Amino acid sequence: MKRLLPLAVFLTLSSAGAAQAGLFDDAEARRQIAALRQGLANRREAASRGHRELANQNEQLRAEVARLRGQLEVLMHEVESLKQRQRDFYVDLDARVRQLETPPASTTEGAGADPSAASAEFESALGLLKDGKHREALVALENFIGKYPEDPNVPGAHFWAGNAALQIKEVAAATTHFNTVLGKWPNDAVAPDAMLGVANSQQAMGDAKNAQRTLQSLIERYPSSNAAQAAKQRLGKR
Repeated sequence: MKRLLPLAVFLTLSSAGAAQAGLFDDAEARRQIAALRQGLANRREAASRGHRELANQNEQLRAEVARLRGQLEVLMHEVESLKQRQRDFYVDLDARVRQLETPPASTTEGAGADPSAASAEFESALGLLKDGKHREALVALENFIGKYPEDPNVPGAHFWAGNAALQIKEVAAATTHFNTVLGKWPNDAVAPDAMLGVANSQQAMGDAKNAQRTLQSLIERYPSSNAAQAAKQRLGKR
C-alpha cells in the first residue's frame, strides 16, 4: 500500500496540472480572440475613415469639375462672341471698302443695272450672314452673283457665300466659291482669306495633308496678309 501512495499522488498532481494547463490554454485563446476582434474593429474603422475621406475627395473633385466646366462655358461664350464681333466688323469693313472702290456705274454695270439696287441686295445678304442665317445668306449671295455678275462686290459675294456654305456643312459649295475668288480675282482683298477658306474646307473634309499644303501656299503667296499670319499659327510657325 505504501508503494501505491506515491503513484496516486503523482496521478493526482498530473491531473491537476493538465487541468490548469487547459485553463491557461482557454485564457490565451480568449485573449487572442479579443485581440483579433480588436484588430478587425480597427481595420473596419480605418476602412470607414478611408471611405469617408475618399467620398470627401470625390465631392471636392466634382465641385472642382463643375467650377471648371462653368468657367469653360463662359470662356467659350466669350470666344464665340469675339469671333462674331470680328466677323461683323470684317463684313462691315469689306462692304465700306468696296463702296469706296466702286467706279461709276457706266463702267461696271450693264445698261439696265441699278448700282444702288445691287449694293442694297449685297448689304441685305451680308445682314443675313451677320444674323447667323447662313443658308438664307448663301441663297441671297448666290442670287446676287447671278443677277449682277459684273458688280465689284462679286468677289466678296463669292467669299462670303463660301463662308456661309461652310457654316452649314456644304463643303463642296464652299470650296467652289473660294476657288472662284482665287481663280478670277487673285489680287482682290479677300483672296488671302479665300485661300484660308479652302484650307478650312479641306480640313472639314478630313483632308489634313492638303489643308497643310494650302496653308503653306497661302504663306508663300500672300506673306503679309492677316490670313497668312493665321496660317502660320495653325502650322506652328513664327
